[in-house]
Amino acid sequence: MNNKVNYTAVGLLVLFGFILIFGFTYWLLKPSAESETAKYLIHFDESVLGLNIDAPVKYRGINVGKVSQLRINPNNTEQVEVLVTILKSTPIKSSTVAKLTAQGITGLSYINLSLGDNNAPSIKVSKGEKYPIIKTVPSFFENFEQSLGTVSTQLSNTLTKTGELLNEENQVQITLLLKRSAGFMDKMERLINDETIINFHKSMKNLASASKQVDSILPKVDVLVDKSILWEDKIAKTFNSIMNSYLDIKASADEVKKAIESGEFNIKEIVGDIIPTMNNTLVEMQHLIIEIEGMLNRYERSPGDILFKQEQIKKGPGEN
Repeated sequence: MNNKVNYTAVGLLVLFGFILIFGFTYWLLKPSAESETAKYLIHFDESVLGLNIDAPVKYRGINVGKVSQLRINPNNTEQVEVLVTILKSTPIKSSTVAKLTAQGITGLSYINLSLGDNNAPSIKVSKGEKYPIIKTVPSFFENFEQSLGTVSTQLSNTLTKTGELLNEENQVQITLLLKRSAGFMDKMERLINDETIINFHKSMKNLASASKQVDSILPKVDVLVDKSILWEDKIAKTFNSIMNSYLDIKASADEVKKAIESGEFNIKEIVGDIIPTMNNTLVEMQHLIIEIEGMLNRYERSPGDILFKQEQIKKGPGEN
């Protein structure tokens, strides 16, 4: 019995099996006919580093095609022309845009398609072109690089202006300003010592006490004003009474004058009209003088009554 194994034959059979498996997988993934695919051109204005032949083309994460060719655009050497093969069932509109997208941390890239406006017309071949051209948008890394360039430019401008600001003349002025600020702060520190703070607190307490006294005086001032108004009203009424009496006396005098001029002078009637009026006038004047004199005597004895208190009149023996 021969126990020798032909390892060469076994290896060839295994290799042939792997080839059949890969062939079957490719057959499953590849479109059954060229009629089911269409070719499109994409012009990138940025680097396509990481994008290779047969790199996938995805529509919202779904594989819809692959990269068929990469070359420099013969009409514009600053662009990279990418030829892609995509299933015809993919909705490629005039608003569809392509963007390079990185595949994780592998360093490889693929093309991601976005539909845009669903109501936009289907893409068409431009005059003079062999395939329709899909528009592109900057990738994340392109936007990031542009942002870094803007930030770098602004930072460079800031550093330049800072260097211009910190020249020798300005440095001398800044040093002088710092010295003066330090001197001012030193003087303030010596001025605001413990004794100054204590005096300030005392002043604030005195101010608060004075404010309380003023608050307590204000109601008494209001009372004084009210009493003054009442007193003025009384005096005004008395003066009005005196004025009315004076007008009556004047009218009586006019009557006397007319009677004398006309020769109808009756002293008894005249005196009978004038005497009561003059008597009332003199009585009103006497009351007014008595009130004024009493008020002046009261405030002369106790001036503090004007704002603080009212003098207590001492009652005589036996008075309640």
